[in-house]
Amino acid sequence: MRTALTIAGSDSSGGAGIQADIKTMIANGVYAMSAITALTAQNTTGVTGIMEVTPDFLAEQLDDIFTDIYPDAVKIGMVSASPLIRIIAEKLKDYKADKIVVDPVM
Repeated sequence: MRTALTIAGSDSSGGAGIQADIKTMIANGVYAMSAITALTAQNTTGVTGIMEVTPDFLAEQLDDIFTDIYPDAVKIGMVSASPLIRIIAEKLKDYKADKIVVDPVM
């Protein structure tokens, strides 16, 4: 089975972010994994709050994923702070990830 990792924010309304990526991956027969960059409070009319994860916690999520079930592809969505971007770039380079899609939101 093909595997994919989504690195993005969690959308509490389920219409975007990690939730939408996972739905899309599963619908296409792909084993979905996720590393969450932020939690959002949102609905179909807008975002009312964002709580970022720490860079250390994001790094831990990525290490755990890449050292267990190596993803065939990576999709990057919402990353709201430059320290998180640096961690993602570092880890993707360290683990020699390829087939990367960047779909920035912020």
